[in-house]
Amino acid sequence: MRFMMLMIPKGYETAAPGTAPDAKAVAAMMKYNEALQKAGILIALDGLHPPSMGARVSFPGGQPVVSDGPFAEVKEVLGGYWMINVKSRAEAIEWAKKCPAGPNEVIEIRQVQEMEDFPEDVQEAAAGFAEMQRHPSGA
Repeated sequence: MRFMMLMIPKGYETAAPGTAPDAKAVAAMMKYNEALQKAGILIALDGLHPPSMGARVSFPGGQPVVSDGPFAEVKEVLGGYWMINVKSRAEAIEWAKKCPAGPNEVIEIRQVQEMEDFPEDVQEAAAGFAEMQRHPSGA
């Protein structure tokens, strides 16, 4: 079972462009990342720049509208993520509990939808999705 662990750092929604984490916090997080890797469950991980450097595309009336960050109405934003492959939701939760997160951080755990989770008609409509996952650049 694949799970995304989404880091939600409170206050990051108003962080200035170029805001960087503390080196000590990064060192502690790297030990955690290495533990995930050594356990053989880490698929991917990345940190994200603050929303002040981002953009959102919404579709009111079906037409794209671009809004540059920061986003005043937003209360929580992603700071980064881990993709892990574990046997259960409980195991994903146990790994999240080991994260050296600070008091202003929350980790949301979300199971990835697998093709076999969907009815047959949805699987047929998504024909080619697995190949796309294996070769996302089309090469």
